[in-house]
Amino acid sequence: MRILIGVTGGSGAVFAVDFIRRCPGEKYLALSRWGRYVLKQETKLRPADLAEYVDEILTDHDLSQPFSSGTNPLDAMVIIPCSSTTLCKIAAGIGDTFITRAAAVTLKERRRLILVLRETPLSTIQLEAAAKVSSAGAIVMPLCPPFYFRPHTVDDLVTPFVDHLLTLIGVDVGRRWQPDVIADGPEDL
Repeated sequence: MRILIGVTGGSGAVFAVDFIRRCPGEKYLALSRWGRYVLKQETKLRPADLAEYVDEILTDHDLSQPFSSGTNPLDAMVIIPCSSTTLCKIAAGIGDTFITRAAAVTLKERRRLILVLRETPLSTIQLEAAAKVSSAGAIVMPLCPPFYFRPHTVDDLVTPFVDHLLTLIGVDVGRRWQPDVIADGPEDL
């Protein structure tokens, strides 16, 4: 499996770090300028700290890199977190950075593109952009961790969300949510 991981300036770098560490296969990482800033701000990590988990760290300002063209196929591209600016650029077909260009190529080649949107509230413009990329074939996955597992730590929030993301790219994580039996049904609540 060949995966391109983009990290942009939305909050939620801890989810990106967990995904980068746990995603199997051949992985390439590209961080926007603000993605680097948020990574450092939220996790105290730099891109070099993630180098051991990826095959290569690519720059966001060089459009001549692999994956800027359909001749270098990917199995999937995941942008985590995906800022609303990145979402809107992709929806408008603006490929002015490596991340947005690679996303445009992923869409045109009909490959899996997952945008882990981290923004709230959403404006009408952002909602329309999300609908537009969804209709073009992308998966828009808001960064909303589940609470079924009764989390007690940040890791308890991150792990099940990243598990879901991994299953979307075809990775069997081996875990499935099983509800606790607390009643016979909703009528007993």
